[in-house]
Amino acid sequence: MKETENNLEILTTTVGSYPVPMWLQSMPTEQALIDATRVVVDIQKQNGIDLPTDGELYRFDINHPETNGMIDYFIRPLSGVRAEVGRQEWYEFRQKQTMSFRAKPAGVVEHDLGEGTLNLVSDCSRAVKVAGKHIKFTVTSPYMLARTLLDKHYGDFDALLTNLSEVLAAQVQDLDCDCLQIDEANIPGNPEDGPRAAAAINIVLDAFDGEKAVHFCFGNYGGQVIQKGSWKALIDFLNTLRCDHLVLELKHRPEADLEALKDVSSNIRLGIGVIDVKVNPVETPDDIAASIEKAEQVLGPGRIGWVHPDCGFWMLQRSVVDRKIEVLVKGRNRYLGIA
Repeated sequence: MKETENNLEILTTTVGSYPVPMWLQSMPTEQALIDATRVVVDIQKQNGIDLPTDGELYRFDINHPETNGMIDYFIRPLSGVRAEVGRQEWYEFRQKQTMSFRAKPAGVVEHDLGEGTLNLVSDCSRAVKVAGKHIKFTVTSPYMLARTLLDKHYGDFDALLTNLSEVLAAQVQDLDCDCLQIDEANIPGNPEDGPRAAAAINIVLDAFDGEKAVHFCFGNYGGQVIQKGSWKALIDFLNTLRCDHLVLELKHRPEADLEALKDVSSNIRLGIGVIDVKVNPVETPDDIAASIEKAEQVLGPGRIGWVHPDCGFWMLQRSVVDRKIEVLVKGRNRYLGIA
């Protein structure tokens, strides 16, 4: 594998979610949530993950388990949005065909959007108290959130999108962690919306003072890909993002996607998925090392700054997840020649 003095680091991280422990589901108290967050962060640290995440356990809602709170956690607390949706509004949302995998809107916009009771700062502070500032906190992209809404107020998607971006930006500016990650799983299937999505995401990124990452995937629902598309169609969009690094699904993608990433700006470090979260078999350290080696051969030395799973872990069993975390670090170390 690679001969290196490790002067060009390839760091490890996770994407965000972790399977909700059964004991937290059965007793979802604040103390249990604190304890579970400590467990999730410590598992990552003990295995050598360079930048851990908090597991997003605070988002879990038994009534909305299908997205692990990626949508409803952010939408339902907002003022200006009605969460109760009637039959006719289901029909109107389906007719718009903004999200083929979601039949029901997350809410109906009736007034100007405001933060309401959304409190990202509180949830981030909980993790920081447990793990320290050196963690990554994740926030769903305003573009993806806006696509889940039925608008009966603005009459203009860009106005809705900008307002929602500003609400999120006002919160992330007060986050006390080292890294913010914006998650977007809808634009890969809608590359024509790249300019408006980038403008919205940049509003949120610009508000945060720290390492800025953006995660993209093609969706994951029970191991199924949700969005069709390719990285090649998204290069111009990626190059307009004001972020420090990207967190990209690649392990479960065709080989051509890796080749396309050669055109990503050198100002943005690349994070490549080397763990497949859509399957249960656990990769070996040699698998991980080989994936990194292949990516560096295609992209060139120094372009890869991060390796990670393709997406969040919440749909897998904890026993599988913990072994995938372990081999991620071992494989990175094997590639770099670290004992």
